[in-house]
Amino acid sequence: MSKLDPRIAAAINGENGEAEKAGTRKCLMSRRQFLLSSGIATSVVMVGIPGMPEAQTPAVISTYPRKLIARLSELTVDEPVDFEYPDEGEYAESILVKLGQTAGGGLGPDKDVVAFNYTCTHQGGPLQGTYQAADKALGPCPLHLTTFDLTRHGIFISGQAYQSLPQVLLELEGDDIYAVGMFGLIYGRFDNFQG
Repeated sequence: MSKLDPRIAAAINGENGEAEKAGTRKCLMSRRQFLLSSGIATSVVMVGIPGMPEAQTPAVISTYPRKLIARLSELTVDEPVDFEYPDEGEYAESILVKLGQTAGGGLGPDKDVVAFNYTCTHQGGPLQGTYQAADKALGPCPLHLTTFDLTRHGIFISGQAYQSLPQVLLELEGDDIYAVGMFGLIYGRFDNFQG
């Protein structure tokens, strides 16, 4: 192990006026004191000081159109239905499919009807026509081969994406299936509406 030059060590330790010559100054706080004080400061910021008023954050509420997209009685297992939601803009193409097995966010008596946006969350690749009935998956994306599991809220199975597909929230009224909202952000947008 090499020895530190005595002048550098003196400058680091603030000895013999070397710190001032080097343009530095001696640290008056030990590492332990620094960690303790930064921990206390972080706790105060995170928890707050008793008696201080809490910051008021307004709730953000997004209103989505309610759109009739299909009839439950007309769906066949593994035969996707295409529709556009939440608007008719770019990247609004979506898939509705009866999977034939229970799925996260599933609708109907078997909880197997789900809907997702067709746009890959990695770089916006189109996923139309990539539904895999055997795996209940969407993909692979033609850009970087990302594949999404439709039984588990559109979580990515493989590929470059790191976010799940945006899931279209569904509502059943009698035999009618309505799209009523989005869970997740559609690729290429800073909100789910074209503006």
